[in-house]
Amino acid sequence: MMEILQQNYLGNTVQAYMIAGGIFIFCMLIILLFKRILLQRLKVWAASTQGKIDDFLINGVERSLLPLLYVGAFYAAISNLTLTAKLNKAVDIVFSIAVTYFIVRVITATLRFLLTSYLSKKENGEEKGRQVTGIMLIISAVIWVLGILFLLDNWGVDVTALVAGLGIGGIAIALAAQTILGDLFSYFVIFFDRPFEIGDFIIVQDKLGTVEYIGIKTTRLRSLGGEQLVFSNTDLTNSRVHNYKRMERRRIVFNFTVPYHTPREKLAAIPGMVRTVIEQQKDKARFDRIHFSGIGPSNYAFEGVYIVLTGDYNKYMDVQQAVYLGICEAFEKNAISFGNPAQTLHLQDKIKIVQAVEN
Repeated sequence: MMEILQQNYLGNTVQAYMIAGGIFIFCMLIILLFKRILLQRLKVWAASTQGKIDDFLINGVERSLLPLLYVGAFYAAISNLTLTAKLNKAVDIVFSIAVTYFIVRVITATLRFLLTSYLSKKENGEEKGRQVTGIMLIISAVIWVLGILFLLDNWGVDVTALVAGLGIGGIAIALAAQTILGDLFSYFVIFFDRPFEIGDFIIVQDKLGTVEYIGIKTTRLRSLGGEQLVFSNTDLTNSRVHNYKRMERRRIVFNFTVPYHTPREKLAAIPGMVRTVIEQQKDKARFDRIHFSGIGPSNYAFEGVYIVLTGDYNKYMDVQQAVYLGICEAFEKNAISFGNPAQTLHLQDKIKIVQAVEN
């Protein structure tokens, strides 16, 4: 029996192969017990809760930790064997690649989870969560580059020249793609500063629409006419953006005139009439002021102000319509007419003079 165990194959005895196999089987049994006992209990616990952290942990264990344990079990077993220099280096390289790969996956998945969790707690969390994809592409690319440099450094490769080359290449790319990089940085400004979000109704210069997509380079709006408006992110950050989605109330200024022949008593009663009409809107609008504001070339002018207690455009138009109809009704009851912008010429005296000459 001892002779069989001491027989040598490919530089290792049968006993060494058996020890390596035993280590591998033992590690696999430990992993199996981990899956059957600890992981199953974690799944039962996750099913009984409504949080997302437990689901994230279980997903991370199944997709990253378990594969890494399998690789570690194989590496622990094969490390007990005597290998050639080339084969030993190949095993080390494969193991380091696997470890780096799973570590980078854990880091990127954790950052995605933290960022998504943070945004989900904000207003319109679902819409904001959709924007994570774009920024995570950039973050993941940076982490993968750092992981590869770390891996090469562990292999004994001089990464100093490589990093310097990447720096020079980055400068050349930055000079050649200034517009694209400008849009990219503008995307970060929009993402973190949040001047507008998906679903907001905004006006940019003479264009208006609802934001339906915010990308790394462009932002897309759906106009009232139905067509899609595409803006570069730099254009948006360099422009004055009117965000009507965040409007909580509207201050409405309106003007009207009445003719010169309106009696003074009725002129004095007009502010009270208008105030009564606006106050009838109750929870929809708040009266601010109404004044006899001036004397024009052919009419008396009035200016009124009221506050619509909502930013919704349709409700604002409903309130404005009700106010205007109420003012028309009040004027009709009190025999008050609105002023005519045309000038009225009183020629009665001149007509009498002409008639006297003719006689």
